[in-house]
Amino acid sequence: MNADIAFASRLQEIDQRTASLEKEIAALPRYIAELERQFAGHQKTFEDSRASLLANQRERKTLEGTITDAQQKIARLKDQMLQAKTNEQYKAFQHEIAHFESLISTSEDRILELMEAAETLEVGVKKAEAELAAEKKHVDGQKTKAHERAAADQKAIAEAKTRRAGIEKEIAPAVLKAYEYARKKVGAHVVCEVVDGICTGCRLALRPQYFQELKTAQDVRYCENCRRIIYWNPPVAPPA
Repeated sequence: MNADIAFASRLQEIDQRTASLEKEIAALPRYIAELERQFAGHQKTFEDSRASLLANQRERKTLEGTITDAQQKIARLKDQMLQAKTNEQYKAFQHEIAHFESLISTSEDRILELMEAAETLEVGVKKAEAELAAEKKHVDGQKTKAHERAAADQKAIAEAKTRRAGIEKEIAPAVLKAYEYARKKVGAHVVCEVVDGICTGCRLALRPQYFQELKTAQDVRYCENCRRIIYWNPPVAPPA
């Protein structure tokens, strides 16, 4: 293989590797953002569970206060009922007492419901808290690995650029110029083999005469269709 084609192939390998590393670096912020989004979901689940438990506790406390207040009012009404002068007054006191007794009964029933619900809520809070802690540990670990990977990729890119600069000094300027032109035009796949008269880059056939010239050419040849650098490998005879 022509030395300049070999240099161009090495440039291609470096450029493809560099592009892959740059793509990976660019993807890392999105990966970290997705990790943080998942963590935020676990955090919201925990906060919602805790908020439900706190709301349950507040309602129970309010109902307990309602019961205490109603009991005090019943006690006062019973004292006042002893001083009732008419049957109507006595019945009015009884009616108010019955109202507060009903309120106490309803509140007690609701407190029992809340206590049963609190057991389930407490389990949910503990589970959500454990999951949140595990998720935080996972996210922190993955973020650390992502930053380490990005640093390693940046170092590899810097090393690749150094190697590339060395090759640029060795390759013929005209070939380097043609390589850069083709890379901007067709992308990373610039140096291509010709198989059965067809450029493996653009998949178009070479002119028969040009293909025959390529087989014996000592200089660098380019695809007349896509301007990629092309080469031909003669078939290898099978062993006897």
